[in-house]
Amino acid sequence: MLSEDDKDELFDAICDGDRETVVELVSRARDDGQNLGELLKDTMIPAMTEIGNQFSAGEVFVPEMLVAARAMQGGINIIEPILAQTDHEPVGRVCIGSVKGDLHDIGKNLVVMMLKGAGFEVEDLGVDVGSAAFAEAAERGNQVICLSALLTTTKPQMGEVVKYLKEAGTTAKVVIGGAVITQSYADAIGADAFGEDAPGAVNAVKRALGLAN
Repeated sequence: MLSEDDKDELFDAICDGDRETVVELVSRARDDGQNLGELLKDTMIPAMTEIGNQFSAGEVFVPEMLVAARAMQGGINIIEPILAQTDHEPVGRVCIGSVKGDLHDIGKNLVVMMLKGAGFEVEDLGVDVGSAAFAEAAERGNQVICLSALLTTTKPQMGEVVKYLKEAGTTAKVVIGGAVITQSYADAIGADAFGEDAPGAVNAVKRALGLAN
C-alpha cells in the first residue's frame, strides 16, 4: 500500500512530469491491491488540478502542462483497465474532435489528457470530424460534445455542428474552444460553454454538466 509520503511523491511526480515515477508508484498500488479509484480521486486528479491552476496563473506553460499530462496518462493507462472491471463511474462521459476541415490536434490532445486527468471518460473522435459523427457520439451516451478549431476558416463549422445537433434533437451539452474562439462566439452560435485553454476546457465541461459554477 502506498503511504502518505508515497502519495505526496505521486502528486509531485505528476506536477513535475515525472512519468517514470508515476508509473512505478501506480503499479505498486495496483500490485498491492490498493483502491485505485480512490487513488485517482484523492491524489492524481488534484495533482492535475494543481498544474491546471498553475497554468492559468501563468506560473507554468504549455510544455510543462504537456509533460504533466503525459505523466498522468502513464498512471491512467494502468488504472483504466482495472476500473473498467469494477462499478467505478467516471465523472462524466465526453467526446471531442476537431471540426470538419481542421486537421490540428495538439490542443485537442492536451484537452483529452486534462479531461482524463480530471476523471472523465473521453472518446476522441480525432480531426476533420463532421456534424453527423458528433451526433452519433452523443447517441452513444456522451453527455458533452467538445468542438475544437484552430483556424479562422474552420471556425464557422462549429456553428454548423451546433445547428445540426439541435435539429437532430441532441440533448448533449456543447463546449467549444481553440485559438480563434471566444466567449462571444460561443454565445453567438448557442454553445453551452467555452474553454479558453486546456484547464479552461475542463472547467467548461464541468460547468456544462452542472459540476462547477
